[in-house]
Amino acid sequence: MSTITHKSIMKDRLPVQNAPSLMCANLLRLEDDLRALEAGGAAWWHIDIMDGHFVPNLTLGQDFCRAVARACPSVPLDIHLMVQPVEQHLDRFLEFSGSRISFHPEASRDPGAVLTRIRQAGCHPGLAISPSVSVESLEPLLADSAYACVMTVQPGFAGQKLIPACLPKIGQVRRFFGENGLPNDIEVDGNVSWENIPAMVGEGASVLVTGTSSLFSKTVPLEEGCRRLRSLLDRLA
Repeated sequence: MSTITHKSIMKDRLPVQNAPSLMCANLLRLEDDLRALEAGGAAWWHIDIMDGHFVPNLTLGQDFCRAVARACPSVPLDIHLMVQPVEQHLDRFLEFSGSRISFHPEASRDPGAVLTRIRQAGCHPGLAISPSVSVESLEPLLADSAYACVMTVQPGFAGQKLIPACLPKIGQVRRFFGENGLPNDIEVDGNVSWENIPAMVGEGASVLVTGTSSLFSKTVPLEEGCRRLRSLLDRLA
């Protein structure tokens, strides 16, 4: 097995994409936010699905996904399931062909079967990696996934502080994908702030779930935030 170095990660990494977290948008002016983010280069709509059981919060659902898909069909959905058991809720989201669907394997009775079901439905299956879950324990499942979502905060709420110990997990996943010839995306979700983005990209992140600590901070308009993000990513390239 070849050795994947930090230098090779930086050289061969995928272009970094923006996946705005829609739970952080202004839901009373959602279509306006979608248009601004679409014009600003959003690659995915990140939609958090929380059941109040796996995490102590309730957020968005199937009807919200349908509304977003109808309003802006040119940007695919990036659905993050924070539900337990995954199998009880999965079918509601398989109608969104071409979308990405990530889930927490510890919330599933058979994670391998869930990956297969998502793929068979024409979607891209991903693993969400909680701070308490090691990358090593997930390697067999990562080999069968289309991407990974590395959580750098505890799942459940926006506005949390970064858990610094989670940053090296991004590099661990990038090395695993590289050593196995998998050109898969690594998404990072949690306190994706202007200050933290350089370290996340440096570890190998290729999709940033932007939320209240960057695009939705309300300190600047969304259009200006998108320009700032693109300028930052251009400097890091």
